[in-house]
Amino acid sequence: MNTTELAKELGVTKGRISQYVSQGKLDGCYTGDGRARRFNVEKVRAALDHRLDPGQMLGNGAGTKERIRDPQPAAASPREGQLAPRDPDRYELARIQKVEEEARRLRRQNQLEEGSMVLADNAAREAARALSKELAQIEDLLKRGARSLADELGVDFKQARKILLDHWREHRTRRARALQDEADAADLSDDDREADF
Repeated sequence: MNTTELAKELGVTKGRISQYVSQGKLDGCYTGDGRARRFNVEKVRAALDHRLDPGQMLGNGAGTKERIRDPQPAAASPREGQLAPRDPDRYELARIQKVEEEARRLRRQNQLEEGSMVLADNAAREAARALSKELAQIEDLLKRGARSLADELGVDFKQARKILLDHWREHRTRRARALQDEADAADLSDDDREADF
């Protein structure tokens, strides 16, 4: 089998085969040199299965690993998509998931440090604090308004204050319900979905 045929058989490039040869990973698996080089595919499979670094068999190299170990496509198992408990691929899958999770965590941390993202709970706390201050100022304004009404119109201050505050609180409750209904109906934008961790 020549280099092109071997590359196709293993699902790698001809350059990768040349790299394996130059690194000595295929010593004893071929005869001849250059274009006349011919490979024994069984010896190549055995050599690569033992000599490839585990990192070379993750990600895009997973297909290469499968072709090295089993030249025929695997038949569907009874529980498609699940690995046997002692399958060595479980470890590799766990490593990949851990690396992806770490990448997501670092991306989020970078965005936080750049200021291009804020955590929702921090933003909610700050917004609630600011809103609470605003509401306290409005209630204070209403109390002072009740005092002015009482003084100018000669009405009872406590009754004027109660009427104004009751109207204000009723309005605030209606607005809170309306805003909650609006928030419940809102959907994530495409940008929000893309940034969602």
